[in-house]
Amino acid sequence: MGTVRLLEAVRLAGIDTKFYQASSSEMFGATPPPQNEETPFYPRSPYGAAKVYSYWITRNYREAYGMYAVNGILFNHESPRRGETFVTRKITRAVAAIKAGQQEHVYMGNLDAVRDWGYAAEYVEGMWRMLQADEPEDFVLATGGNYTVKDFLRIAFEHAGLNWEDHVKFDERYLRPTEVDALVGDASKAQDKLGWKATVHTPDLARLMVDADIEALKHSGHNWIDTVDLECWSA
Repeated sequence: MGTVRLLEAVRLAGIDTKFYQASSSEMFGATPPPQNEETPFYPRSPYGAAKVYSYWITRNYREAYGMYAVNGILFNHESPRRGETFVTRKITRAVAAIKAGQQEHVYMGNLDAVRDWGYAAEYVEGMWRMLQADEPEDFVLATGGNYTVKDFLRIAFEHAGLNWEDHVKFDERYLRPTEVDALVGDASKAQDKLGWKATVHTPDLARLMVDADIEALKHSGHNWIDTVDLECWSA
């Protein structure tokens, strides 16, 4: 509802502006990859379903009222600033804490889910480029990479000189009731029309995030994790 309220406010105020709607690869859900701007939506969560509504209401306002309103359909974009409960940051923070001897294990759910992880800084540039185009259009931003959670774990732990299998344990609490098996984006349209292409791919991203969390732990001292039980954080 936040999306339609903002769009309606812009329309009523008559403001000459450009509107960016943060769509999500979660809208594709169970639709097989690769996914692009023409792929049917099949959301598998309340979040994904809500994002589908925001996507279509943005298109509706653009077509009905001639507004410059676009949807950026971004696949997973990560960085050292990623929220600490998201799976990538959960992993890299755990690697840093295990490397420092402050914890022994991290508990995970489904390790076979496939994701297309890119670097958030590059995706923000892509968002900006969408808003510089002469005509408003919707775009997928993705790397095209195909990595499982297990792959991310392996890369992150190996970068710190650790064997992920010694430190990762399964916890069924972190399984989704309806899993999104594979999200892999096709950003050909963004490359053709915006000149945008991802250059940081999942392996480099994982190493970048591990390095940042190790440095954060070194500079923040014990208070960085204090009494928080990192092993209980959700994926």
